[in-house]
Amino acid sequence: MPTDAPTIPRDNLERSLTLAKPDSLPHVGLVGDTYTITVAGEETDGRFCVIDMYIPPGGGPPPHRHDFEETFILLEGEMEATFRGNKSIVRAGDTLHIPANAPHQFHNAFAGPVRLLCICSPAGQEKFFMEVGVPVATRTTPPPKLNEKEQAAFIEKVKALAPKYRTELLREA
Repeated sequence: MPTDAPTIPRDNLERSLTLAKPDSLPHVGLVGDTYTITVAGEETDGRFCVIDMYIPPGGGPPPHRHDFEETFILLEGEMEATFRGNKSIVRAGDTLHIPANAPHQFHNAFAGPVRLLCICSPAGQEKFFMEVGVPVATRTTPPPKLNEKEQAAFIEKVKALAPKYRTELLREA
């Protein structure tokens, strides 16, 4: 019986199962938050990456945009998300999807920490975080506090590397 359904390619035996164990993952401190790379682009043939984000009160990245899709699944807490200038409250159990190129920001404006999973497609954002952040011990270890000079140097580093990773920092989301 003829079929018009597409054929599924054969299994690529060069690719393997990824099992992310918290003790063996890279933890990166960035903008006061801690990001754990659970699945890197090398493990998905560049299709996507997964980042476990721990955001303490007051944390979150500045307004930005990038040319890849980004999905957040809130596991714990609540945060404020700004999308194209409109603010929303996102709570544990909610999923938030940011289309490519759209200005956005998320910020923990609440008393408790936020934990969320971030899925970026295609992959690459995890490499940006690894290059601009600093290694920390665990999923909840805060990055070291930066003095004014160190903070200025960090911001310049982020600004210089952002275009390499298809990201633009903005004044407002």
